[in-house]
Amino acid sequence: MRPLRFALTSALLLAPLAAHAADPAALRKQVDASFDAQWSDLQALYQDIHKNPEVAFQENRTAALLAKRLKALGFEVTEHVGKTGVVGVFRNGPGPVVMLRTELDALPMEEKTGLPYASHAQQTVDGKLTFVDHACGHDSHMAWWIGTAKALVAMKAQWHGTLVMVGQPAEEVVSGAKAMLDDGLYTRFPKPDFAFAAHIGSAPTGEVTVKQGATTSASDSIVITFHGQGAHGSMPDKSIDPIVMGARFVEDVQTVISRQKDPQKFGVVTVGSFHAGTVGNIIPDTAQLALSLRSYEPGVRKLLVDGVGDTARAVAQMSHAPAPDVVRIHGTAPVINDPALAARAAGMLEQALGKDHVTLVPATEPGWTASEDFSEYTAAGVAQTTFFSVGGYDPAVLARYKAEGKPVPVNHSPFFAPDPQPSIRTGMEVLTLAVLMVAGS
Repeated sequence: MRPLRFALTSALLLAPLAAHAADPAALRKQVDASFDAQWSDLQALYQDIHKNPEVAFQENRTAALLAKRLKALGFEVTEHVGKTGVVGVFRNGPGPVVMLRTELDALPMEEKTGLPYASHAQQTVDGKLTFVDHACGHDSHMAWWIGTAKALVAMKAQWHGTLVMVGQPAEEVVSGAKAMLDDGLYTRFPKPDFAFAAHIGSAPTGEVTVKQGATTSASDSIVITFHGQGAHGSMPDKSIDPIVMGARFVEDVQTVISRQKDPQKFGVVTVGSFHAGTVGNIIPDTAQLALSLRSYEPGVRKLLVDGVGDTARAVAQMSHAPAPDVVRIHGTAPVINDPALAARAAGMLEQALGKDHVTLVPATEPGWTASEDFSEYTAAGVAQTTFFSVGGYDPAVLARYKAEGKPVPVNHSPFFAPDPQPSIRTGMEVLTLAVLMVAGS
């Protein structure tokens, strides 16, 4: 269901103006002028990153590209934070510390867009060579992040404080934010008073959605290994078949959703990978399944994690097999946008971009079902955060898909191909204006 448009009060609309005298619409014109002057360079950067993607914790080339550009703008730059992360600090007098985060990593999948700058890159993931694709849109994020940095340096007379640009690795495995925090992000560098990030999606270009409260879902990645006893395919009675255990588990684990979870609350258990055996006439001795769990509420999250483990152990016991290995690989909590800051940002953006282009979704409405480890920055002690959603598709392209009765390729689709120029422009507008909102003079 499309988020409902939320009516902002006149007092809320005036809140950004109380923070600084500048008119958001006038500031947007300055940001757009900066974008127009930068576009040729940003386009080249975007296409370069798109063509040369790198997966989690292998983003060495990508990080170096961004570090070089930040250094040229006068930032104090530190590389290899959280393994492959980049931090740039720009000090502009007394004032708040504002953090802007982008992600560096791509996905281990093959691109099928047919774009002239499509990725054909490959990297080794878990010991296997795989194609790599920026199918989540992090290439757009990096382009608008660099554009924002340059715009804010050029507009430094109109804001005061410290800007911390964070290029985060490994968002796709929801591990990079924690890695950077564990490596001293909030102790080695100025700790933010505010933190912002934006993500591209399949909505029309020029549209921005701001969610109050729970914005993305919690994510937990679990790997289960069933241990059986191998045998000849003609002698199943001599085996303890782990494939049968895995197949039974795939069905039974869904009862955690259908019979244990409150049907009014969001929760998803997905078995995305099932590996066992080599040929048809050998019953293997192990089967490995990889799962993704999504939820909003802590109670539901615990129910899903516990339910997955309980179901796996029960399935093994039914087969007189050893207890399975149930390993939580990684996970992250929901992104929680500060309600007041989100509303303030939406009001400011309405003035800058127009009411028809900004949607504020109240905390009472559900968030997005995808997950993001931007939540780690809030959990580590920065409550004043807002995570924006930026539309990425030309409305004419969306209309064509609708007329043809075809689904729009969304994030993580091999056909995901947002329109770079208008979406990068909007992302740059959103992040630049957000910084000016809280640090403007």
